[in-house]
Amino acid sequence: MCTALSFQREHFYFGRTLDLEYSYHETVTITPRNFPLSFRMLPTLSRHYALIGMAFVQDNYPLYYEAVNEKGLGMAGLNFPVSATYFPPVEGKENVATFEFIPYILSACASVQEAREKLKNMHLANIPFSEHLPASPLHWMIADRSGAIVVEPTAEGLKIHDDPVGVMTNEPPFDSMMLHLSNYMALSPEPIENRFSYPLTAYSRGMGGMGLPGDLSSASRFVKAAFTREHSRCGKGRMEEVGQFFHILGSVEQQRGCVRLKGGDELTIYTSCCDADEGVYYYTTYTNRRINRIDMHKTDLDAAVLTSYPLRTEEDIFEQN
Repeated sequence: MCTALSFQREHFYFGRTLDLEYSYHETVTITPRNFPLSFRMLPTLSRHYALIGMAFVQDNYPLYYEAVNEKGLGMAGLNFPVSATYFPPVEGKENVATFEFIPYILSACASVQEAREKLKNMHLANIPFSEHLPASPLHWMIADRSGAIVVEPTAEGLKIHDDPVGVMTNEPPFDSMMLHLSNYMALSPEPIENRFSYPLTAYSRGMGGMGLPGDLSSASRFVKAAFTREHSRCGKGRMEEVGQFFHILGSVEQQRGCVRLKGGDELTIYTSCCDADEGVYYYTTYTNRRINRIDMHKTDLDAAVLTSYPLRTEEDIFEQN
């Protein structure tokens, strides 16, 4: 389970948490403009926008979890295990496999509006990457400075939702998440008001937010991230903004042992923050809280090969004395 977030101050930021009980040894991967992007049922793109994001590189193909392109458009795929429904390829449509979806959009679209247009003739087809990597049940958030949309493959077809919250988690579907959020309209960062006719004492700060969920379910993380993002304040400057982005997602991170599964404990393997304006990817990992920075423009964006950076996972403690 994961949480995706868009956030705009002076710069536009896009990122997510990856909450799983295992890792695929993902890397921060840059796909330059001349890397041949192949598609199973579409022509190979020999020239396209450059991308940076987190990916599991398999057979020299970047299986992106999330990425931004050089034009400032971001996209993330999150687990959607109950509702995700894929169909066989359809004649007359641009058939795209789920693992190709992020490169398909980010390689060619400079904005959410362009992505909307491209989605009109696209069919998300049930095509696995390989025998050992079947199509993952996902839904996707696409965002830029103008706003965000959520794309969900359902039994009724591909649904596209406007996302005014700038947040996406997992199940249930996005429209149900928005209805659920209505239950929390009365929450406030301000001191609580006594609405009874007799005197009552506010005995603590923060009581305006009483009822804000604290559990790690998808619906609760959606509410917590939406509330935190909505009321978040930060100072001016890139470092203030990047730091605040990590604090917002920190409100929904998962600690080892709190969600126990048969395969192990689910935890926040990494948290990412992409400065979409600058093409800079920031991340932290569960065992390295230091913010790491990778600038796509410090590589050759006209190259034809992938550049990958392994995640820093060892504790990094500053010895101050």
